[in-house]
Amino acid sequence: MAGVTSISFVRHGHVHNPEEVYYGRLPGFGLSEHGRREAHAVAEVLHDEAIGAIYSSPMQRALETAEIIRELHPGLSVRISELINEVFSPFDGCSRSELLALNWNLYDGVDPPYEQPIDVLQRTRRLVSHVRRKYPGQQVVAVTHGDVIAFMILWANGTPITAAHKEALREMGLPNGYPAPASISTFVYQTTAQDELPAFEYTQIDATGAG
Repeated sequence: MAGVTSISFVRHGHVHNPEEVYYGRLPGFGLSEHGRREAHAVAEVLHDEAIGAIYSSPMQRALETAEIIRELHPGLSVRISELINEVFSPFDGCSRSELLALNWNLYDGVDPPYEQPIDVLQRTRRLVSHVRRKYPGQQVVAVTHGDVIAFMILWANGTPITAAHKEALREMGLPNGYPAPASISTFVYQTTAQDELPAFEYTQIDATGAG
């Protein structure tokens, strides 16, 4: 028996975005000062955990968050994975008001090569499968983005993987109805069965006063 394997998906901290655009996969969007405080707060929460590895999306905001977590685990390095990158969407650079008008739905009416929710879930689960094979019985941290985490939560709860079904997240223990910046969504596997639905735990971080 390999024991319990857990994968803690951390959403990156708040982003410096004075123009209020949807940054998606655009380069150059790092953490704000508040986002750095959030990242330090989540790092403190994970400080005493025996973490086997830290993965990160290639986006700057995720890498900065992951590096702050890594500072408290000096024996580790940050491993970059495209499998937990931000959604590939045609809306990068659009204004916040345009996305609000769409109710932040990046998917309806969008054609390939852009992603649908199931595409995001499938690539995320490929990383999960890799982690379960490579780090059985350990805890792994993966710093990523809101929809990547949201679709994993829906899947773990047996809910259809659509943009509309994200409305069910509040009932699944997310008080804001969506993964908060620097929140921790942990998926716990008791066996090595590939079809196992993991248990799910959500932790929302209070960054007040964090350094």
